[in-house]
This record gives sequence, structure tokens and C-alpha cells, in this order.
Amino acid sequence: MDNRPKVGIAVIVLKNKKVLLCKRKNTHGEGTWCFPGGYLEYGESFEICAKREVLEETGLKIFNIRHSTFTNNIFEKEALHTVTLFMIADYESGSANVREPDKCEKWDWFDWNDLPKPLFLPIRNLIANGFDIFQV
Repeated sequence: MDNRPKVGIAVIVLKNKKVLLCKRKNTHGEGTWCFPGGYLEYGESFEICAKREVLEETGLKIFNIRHSTFTNNIFEKEALHTVTLFMIADYESGSANVREPDKCEKWDWFDWNDLPKPLFLPIRNLIANGFDIFQV
């Protein structure tokens, strides 16, 4: 078994000062809320991964994609180690629809200062590191 860390891309999509979150299901972190995203594919840039994952998961188009920060995440129960690179993007068009019903229960927009609970481990780590979307 390969226990090397995997590189995840999480996209903080902004629309009217709100962020988009999915309630996870059938995967690690089930029942927690997370940003759209997924694992970086071989040869893929961070920006292309961000666009691809957001479109695949939600149907939304995004623009003005920029680098933010990262977190180091240890999912002890699953014996999984990820490094999550957070990208920030602005909403361009579309409606957030569940396009992967086996992985996501629903999408919704939330105020940064009023996020739902429980949050996915990388987001908890992001907030614990002092990240604030309005100070980026």
C-alpha cells in the first residue's frame, strides 16, 4: 500500500461574498461540509485542476483563479495523508447542481462567518491556521 501524501485541490468559490460548500457522502469525511475539489492529476496545473473539478462537481464556471495557502491533513481513521492546496476563484456562471450524487448530498452558499458544521478536516485546519477569506 502506498502511504505517500496525496495532493488535493480545494476551490473556494466566491459569489456575493459567500462560499460554496458540499455536504459529503460515501467517502472519507462523510457528513462534513467541503469546498469543491479533488486530487491533482498527473501533469495538471493547479488552475486547470480547479476549473475541471468545479465544473465536474457543480456545473459552475469560474474565473480569476488564484493561489492561496495549503494544509497538511492526517485522516487517522482512514490512514490517509493529504496536502490540500487552496485556490480562490470567482463565480462566473451556472447553477450549483449535484453532478456526483454518489459523493455529494447537496451544494449551498454560506457566509464565511457562518459556515455549517461539521466542516471537512482540511477546512478545519485552514481555519485553525488563522485563514480569513476577507483578509486575502
